[in-house]
Amino acid sequence: MHLDALSDDQQQFNLPPVEVFTAQEEAVLRHYVTNTDKPVFGLINLPEVVKGALFARYSRSNKSLRRLLLDEFMDDLPGVTLEVPEGHKRAETLYERVFNEYGDDSVAQLGSAHLACEGVSNILTKVLERGRLMAYLEQSTRYVPYNGKIGGSWKYHIPGELRGALRTRYCQVLDSAFETYSRLLEPMESYYRVRFPRDDGTPQPAYNRTIRAKALDALRGLLPAATRSNLGIYGSGQAYEMLLLRMRSSAMLETRTYAQLILQELRKIIPSFVVRIDRADRGIAWSDYLAVTEKNTRNRAASFVEVAIEDEVLTPDVQLTDFDPDGEVKIVAAALYTTSSLSDDQLFLRIQRMSVEERTSILNAYIGDRKNRRHRPGRAFERTYYRFDVKADYGAFRDLQRHRMLTIEWQRLSPNLGYVVGEDIEEAGVLDEWKVVMNNSAELYHDLLSQNYSELAQYAISMAYRIRFYMEMNAREAMHVIELRTAPQGHEAYRRICQQMHKLIAEQAGHHAVAAAMQFVNHEQIGLERLEAEKATQKRVEAAGP
Repeated sequence: MHLDALSDDQQQFNLPPVEVFTAQEEAVLRHYVTNTDKPVFGLINLPEVVKGALFARYSRSNKSLRRLLLDEFMDDLPGVTLEVPEGHKRAETLYERVFNEYGDDSVAQLGSAHLACEGVSNILTKVLERGRLMAYLEQSTRYVPYNGKIGGSWKYHIPGELRGALRTRYCQVLDSAFETYSRLLEPMESYYRVRFPRDDGTPQPAYNRTIRAKALDALRGLLPAATRSNLGIYGSGQAYEMLLLRMRSSAMLETRTYAQLILQELRKIIPSFVVRIDRADRGIAWSDYLAVTEKNTRNRAASFVEVAIEDEVLTPDVQLTDFDPDGEVKIVAAALYTTSSLSDDQLFLRIQRMSVEERTSILNAYIGDRKNRRHRPGRAFERTYYRFDVKADYGAFRDLQRHRMLTIEWQRLSPNLGYVVGEDIEEAGVLDEWKVVMNNSAELYHDLLSQNYSELAQYAISMAYRIRFYMEMNAREAMHVIELRTAPQGHEAYRRICQQMHKLIAEQAGHHAVAAAMQFVNHEQIGLERLEAEKATQKRVEAAGP
């Protein structure tokens, strides 16, 4: 049977009638739709604005989409062309009216673009990756070496705001960090070759790649947050609009500059989707609002919040700061909601009166027999939540920050929480050089801070330093994050964090059934029962400053 053939069930289904087109119309349509005789088809060879406007018009017309394309987005049908200039103009006019005049923001979700942002600092990558409804791929510091120069310079961002002696010192410190990183690559590779000798069954090229990856991973903490990266982004017009509004409100020149570069390129791809960005009464007013509220909040916080660095270093790395004690009961009630006729509150009261065994049996039926971590239970698990306060090195934070179907906020990167160093660094005999980079990083941070460069000071911080952030998520997302990030191939730093999250859900929240449902959590190598003991040997947290 051909892959596109209908099954017996589908053949018996009474498919809706499809409009019949003339031979001339079909000749044109075949260039813009994937078929002309089925009720499901795709759009091809059309500009994004035409597709967006076509769907916008679709919602207010009784015509079929193919008929709309022919009637309202083509001049006439003299022949076939892959360009539709007049149709494009009509689309822009329609889009302008629906999106900008009527305020129908959902239309902005109907066009999209792929962008490459190259040479951005690791500070800026976190801004670019903040949006929930976008897709990103970022250059890895675990697999890509940073020991090469471009145009005679190491790959790090130099803030345009810095001038004179402070700029010179900034470059000297970051140059030294990159030089140390590059110099230690070979000693770390030699160390790992001795520790993990190649067996006869492993091809030499594969073995070399593995050893190189281990060395890069061990040393990435030396790299400053100013390290440049390449980033691929895909998103809708609406998602890009929100991204640009935030970026244009930033106090950092790099962020604002890239916002302008992104806007210039989007205007070549989806121009009608970003027309509001730099309008005084729309995007500019919105960005100003974001900038003012952020500044005022930070100023108010300075009056009320005291910094106690010595306490910050000693608090647990992962804390469960908020959860719902009735969370499991609510999940069971939510699991039964679609199969019952009771109201939400009635279901909750009935489930609350059930025995633990009865609730467990319902939950087990709802979870089912999961064959792998991608088999996740339904939305009933979104009925309860967990809020974790986390401290992790900047590298681990970068990995966890990519989970966007949750709420994550982070504090400014600083040396206040100390830094992390793996035991391999000490065993390889390069700990002293590591400490020099960390101390220089902290000194430069404080120099920048003393000159009122509080935002720019983050660039100077090495990625081994820790940052504080919170992650708030429902149980369904917690299952995804924890199961994914505890896999054996994951990084030790975030594996430990997510293992601790799992333990806190079971023990502190008392949600044993939820924790048990996360059956693909991997506790090997860094068992939770050894967590505290491992801290002493797997990493050393040093006080900030020289």
